[in-house]
Amino acid sequence: MFDNIKSWAEYIVEWAAKDPYGFLTTVILALMPLFLASAVLSWKLAKMIEAREREQKKKQKRQENIAKAKRTKKD
Repeated sequence: MFDNIKSWAEYIVEWAAKDPYGFLTTVILALMPLFLASAVLSWKLAKMIEAREREQKKKQKRQENIAKAKRTKKD
């Protein structure tokens, strides 16, 4: 098993040494879907955080208004 992994690693290193531009192009193309997925998920997470913050501000403002209304009724 380790022989297979070792020979595969040697092949990859040899390929990278002989054709660095082809190797880098292949690696970048292979990783591109992961980069895109990461960007989309980061964007969605940012939108969810913004929505949660807006909702919390809205609830806080509502609670402040309720507290203010209760204070004015007591006075």
